[in-house]
Amino acid sequence: MEIFNPLSFNEGCEGKIFTLLQIREQMLKLDPKSKGVVEDGNGLHLIHLLLISATSLDENKIESAIDTLSELFQNASVFGDSVQRVAAYFADALVARLLTKESPFYEMIMKEPMRDDEFKAFIELYKVSPYYQFAHFTANQAIIEAFEKEETAGNNNNSRTLHVIDFDVSYGFQWPSLIQSLSEKAINGRNKISLRISGFGQSLEELRETEVRLVSFAKGFQNLVFEFQGLLRGVSKLVNLRKNNNETLVANLIFHQNTYASQSKTSETLKYVHLLKPTIVILVEQEGFSRSPRSFLSRFMESLHYFAAMFDSLDDCLPLDSAERMRIEKCHLGKDIKRVINYERSSDEGNCGKYDSTNWKGRMEGLGFEGIKLSSKCLIQAKLLLKIRSHCSPLQFDGENNNGGGFRVFERDDGKGLSLGWQDRCLITASAWHCI
Repeated sequence: MEIFNPLSFNEGCEGKIFTLLQIREQMLKLDPKSKGVVEDGNGLHLIHLLLISATSLDENKIESAIDTLSELFQNASVFGDSVQRVAAYFADALVARLLTKESPFYEMIMKEPMRDDEFKAFIELYKVSPYYQFAHFTANQAIIEAFEKEETAGNNNNSRTLHVIDFDVSYGFQWPSLIQSLSEKAINGRNKISLRISGFGQSLEELRETEVRLVSFAKGFQNLVFEFQGLLRGVSKLVNLRKNNNETLVANLIFHQNTYASQSKTSETLKYVHLLKPTIVILVEQEGFSRSPRSFLSRFMESLHYFAAMFDSLDDCLPLDSAERMRIEKCHLGKDIKRVINYERSSDEGNCGKYDSTNWKGRMEGLGFEGIKLSSKCLIQAKLLLKIRSHCSPLQFDGENNNGGGFRVFERDDGKGLSLGWQDRCLITASAWHCI
């Protein structure tokens, strides 16, 4: 969060907003040690205040919303308990919704984190939480199995060549483990394995860094031929992508619905994927993190439950006074909270979609895709990951007693989906599809 720099406001409602932003500034300046864990019952009171604030804004009761947000900032804290922290970031998002987009204070609150800070936050979350690793390892296991199936089918189906189209390469963190797995597989064969990744990214800088990182890593595996093709999202055309003869083609869509602006653009991408007839389509989506055009309050409640679970899970991964945890919450989770609460007014169409991201299963089926049952290896691997990554809370798997808390993994849709959850809240689901 950015510290408020006082400027003059007109009297009346503007004056109350000025006071609200001063209270917000005081919260941000508090000594981290001055706010501890909330007392029993106070957490529920903070959630209650958030709901009152959101309802008042939805009903255009501005003064009531300002009064409630002022009370929130006096009790929430970015340094406190997970409930206090998530309340602070949601209160910030609601203040941004209260302001006009032309207001300098709207720009101050909605300001994007520095690229380096955002990258550090991503790396830190990747290291300490199973969240992204679950998505990537589950996807890679399904990709390996699809490759092996075509390889053993005979008739030179893939000539030991794997081509992955990654619709959000996201620094390329998914691919080192796949490179290593393919190299180990190549040891048992007579010919080298070729891996080509066509990855879409947000900027040329990101794509260049990703290429350097992956090419450097792949050089350590002499039995693997690696190629990376960087594609700039919004500039590179999907029609330029082609499936070559005798290759296993994979469409990799990890959190892809957070990348596209509208239902039409998302559908356009999936329709073109269908035309390519890939061997397998990998989909990983967030559950209950909706940018739906449904009512604001519905979207607010879904997002609050989702992010409350994410913040709570970080307490299992990092200590309360951790600088890494604070950066993750400010530059990664906090940024997403502000986007989802204010998506209607976002000028960055690539980041805020106007669709119901929770209905990914129906969307895939409606566009001619059919779910594939994931293998037992995917489930076993996910359980092993949680065992390795577990810190304080006991692990839970499908069918086990759910009273202890902690991360859990469970199958969905008769084994066609595999989900990661925190306590009783599903966070993300991985699934595999083919064209029909």
